[in-house]
Amino acid sequence: MSTDAQDWFSSAIGALADQQGQRVWSVIISFLGDMAQGEGAGISSAALTRVITPLGIKPEAIRVALHRLRKDGWTESERRGRGSVHFLTPHGRAQSALVTPRIYCRTACTTPEWHVLIAGTPSGLELLDALSDQSQDSLIRVNRHTGLAPGPAPGQMAEMLVLDANVAEVPDWLRSQLYPQTLHHGCAALDAALQPLGAPPALDPLRRACLRTLIVHRWRRIVLRHPYLPERFHPEGWAGESCRQKVFALLDALPQPSLTELEQADPLPMMDVTPH
Repeated sequence: MSTDAQDWFSSAIGALADQQGQRVWSVIISFLGDMAQGEGAGISSAALTRVITPLGIKPEAIRVALHRLRKDGWTESERRGRGSVHFLTPHGRAQSALVTPRIYCRTACTTPEWHVLIAGTPSGLELLDALSDQSQDSLIRVNRHTGLAPGPAPGQMAEMLVLDANVAEVPDWLRSQLYPQTLHHGCAALDAALQPLGAPPALDPLRRACLRTLIVHRWRRIVLRHPYLPERFHPEGWAGESCRQKVFALLDALPQPSLTELEQADPLPMMDVTPH
């Protein structure tokens, strides 16, 4: 690999390091969801360590995180030869599949139809809670008694006041509620980190896997923390759509390596990932 390519990789890893710290179990889920989500797709401890350690994560932290993921029912492991291979469980694959459309959605929301549900009874509140729990995008909670959801109003809502909505105004208090300042700043930070990177040089499979894992992880932590809403709901200065374009331009330039390539790759040194 050329010196320029290695320098670009090192700079990109440093720029994209998560300033809020990295939850190792969450990084592993980002990797598995991106590259090993299919049934039967697994990665050995050795190969996973080769992908994760260049992000500044120590092997012992990976072992602890894998133990937690197994305990929580997200992953399972089986012995193969002198090592172990790790897979998402059916539960883990189902949870990953549930959020994959949001993580990899390339387009801004342009939903034209909305409806409002207003609950005034305990049973109506229970139904609102259930709809909120199904998916962040099934029902956007405005307050305890009110929810906003895309599409036409459903039937079988006798406990609710149900209104078809034409969204004419969005107040700043709702924008702030849906896009809190911590999320606002995190998105702006990722957008700024991606801005100077430009198109990557040709990188080997392991370096592509390292970068894809870091990019998907950072983007996932943003996109799953707010509802999928049209631009008129966004607060002033929201960088989400600019960030989305940069994320997918970079992912497209970093083709997903095969698990076989990662199993055969030589390890990289652990890097200093102090954010630049």
